Amino acid sequence: MAIKIFIDQGHNPEGVNTGAEGNGLFEQDVTYAVGQYLFDLLSANPNFEARLSRPTPETVLGTSNRTSLAERVYLANSWDADYFLSIHTNGSTNPNANGTEVYVYREDSPAYFLGLDILNAIVERMGTENRGMKINRSLYVLRNTDMPAALIELAYISNQQDSALLRDDPMGFATAIYNGILRYFGLS
Repeated sequence: MAIKIFIDQGHNPEGVNTGAEGNGLFEQDVTYAVGQYLFDLLSANPNFEARLSRPTPETVLGTSNRTSLAERVYLANSWDADYFLSIHTNGSTNPNANGTEVYVYREDSPAYFLGLDILNAIVERMGTENRGMKINRSLYVLRNTDMPAALIELAYISNQQDSALLRDDPMGFATAIYNGILRYFGLS
């Protein structure tokens, strides 16, 4: 039976729950593109079945930040996904802040080890700084999903070098996440 992976492309294209901006990029556009590429990679592999929170670039979820997050969790839980991956870009008022990090609800869990494989694969392929695995029990999508969930901060949209990677190679980030998934499941 195929492993069901729900891909949440963080943030909405307009209205509520829009994402960070930096260096001419909008987080919601980057996450949409990376998620779509990852969906295509997973869908081409018979070991996986994938779904997207935002099947089109115009898809808006919810009418507030809270309902936007709740809708994403509801879509994954009602589909009975095996894993939940939320894709984001980081931002900071410090333009030197850079790198990739992954958030999970708790250490020593399936989500932690999947996230670690994804983190390492992104750092290896994209050359970003490894900011490590982070435990965060307050993030809505990590607290409320019924399945192992990881929130991936691809790179800093506010950093010039990171944002160039996000702009020029969204397929590279998607391929790295895919490679991390394959590594986690022993399929690489």
